[in-house]
Amino acid sequence: MNPQTVAFYTLGCKLNFSETSALGRQFEERGVRRVEFEQGADLYVVNTCSVTDHADRKCRKVVQQALKYNPQAFVAIVGCYAQLKPQEIAEIPGVGAVLGAAEKFRLAEILTDLEIPTPPIGAEASPRPAGRVFASPISEATEFHPAQSLGERTRTFLKVQDGCDYSCSFCTIPLARGASRSGSVASVVERVEQLAAQGVKEIVLTGVNLGDFGLQGPERQRVETFTQLVQALDKVEGIRRFRISSCEPNLLTDEVIQTVAASQRFMPHFHLPLQSGSDKILGLMRRRYRRALYADRVARIKELMPHAGIGVDVIVGFPGETPADFLETYQFLNELPVSYLHVFPYSERANTLAPALPGRVPERLRTERTTQLRSLSEKKKRFFYEQHAGFETEVLFEDDVTDGRVEGYTPNYIRVEAKYDPLLVGEIRPLRLTQVGTLGLMEAEEVGILV
Repeated sequence: MNPQTVAFYTLGCKLNFSETSALGRQFEERGVRRVEFEQGADLYVVNTCSVTDHADRKCRKVVQQALKYNPQAFVAIVGCYAQLKPQEIAEIPGVGAVLGAAEKFRLAEILTDLEIPTPPIGAEASPRPAGRVFASPISEATEFHPAQSLGERTRTFLKVQDGCDYSCSFCTIPLARGASRSGSVASVVERVEQLAAQGVKEIVLTGVNLGDFGLQGPERQRVETFTQLVQALDKVEGIRRFRISSCEPNLLTDEVIQTVAASQRFMPHFHLPLQSGSDKILGLMRRRYRRALYADRVARIKELMPHAGIGVDVIVGFPGETPADFLETYQFLNELPVSYLHVFPYSERANTLAPALPGRVPERLRTERTTQLRSLSEKKKRFFYEQHAGFETEVLFEDDVTDGRVEGYTPNYIRVEAKYDPLLVGEIRPLRLTQVGTLGLMEAEEVGILV
């Protein structure tokens, strides 16, 4: 097939956004013009996620919308859901091809070589054949493919690691992305230097299990470490800000925390997945730490960086979670000096160990516990924001404008709003934080000149 235009839709994490950008550049290099989703592209590519049980519904919805804009479009599905259930996706009306983890970075090549009969006008009235499946066993996904987002957002998401060797009982990611692997420190530094030359101000390091960076080559030998990567990037000139997207608490070394604390480039902002504040539930989840280690990591961050922002991932309603277990999680989080929570109700995933565990928590209780922790998150975030009223800091403003307002983030990830000024967009400005506004964002006033 020889499409003239391509449009993308990305579901899921920051890593997916970086990979969508890499796929987009493949088509652009072949002369295919990238357009907005609603412009009726010849080819639609949907990059899927499988973290929750809504993947099927979301995928179907996006396919339906794509064919609404162009009933004759060819739709290709990639991503985690595509690796896990390729045949199921291929049966979704309108899907033309499904590519697994080992094939998705050959997307442009595979589709170019694919012979596709052009559907006749009015084809929506005639069922299309099932989509073609290009999906190898996940054991064949052994190469590391670098990727970064560029041009879509103020921040650039830079993929430095892929896959996971952990076996958490609730997670399908190892089945969808394969074993842990990464490039070298030198190759990441080279890419960062290229991004700096293009004027990028902030880079977010992303990966499936970011702290496991350093497994390289066909045999995935431990060649380097995440600590070495952070220390090397801290010396790269030209990038104003680095962020660590998420890191397992057992892999967040004291050396990394110390490097961030002493750095002018790495932001005092961490995202540490907790999942549960109950040691019993952490054991059932097959997590590689317990609450004492987690509390120690948070305490160490706050000791060296008192104003650091810390985000937390939590799963509620896991099998076996009693009211007492949930209360233990709530109290643990309430006492921790963290800034905000990402709360997810547990959802059963095929081919994982958790659904077979006893003590299934009813959906109603999962919803109630999710609501309680999200309420706690709002309280903690507001408290964190209010602590910083009167502080002078720098804000990198985004390129989204809503109702005459523009938003941005401080180094420690406080979300700030200001009256729209075209000179603010994509720039770092020194501001004084004043108060929490009506929408829960921090208001600020100017204290210096544009930098």
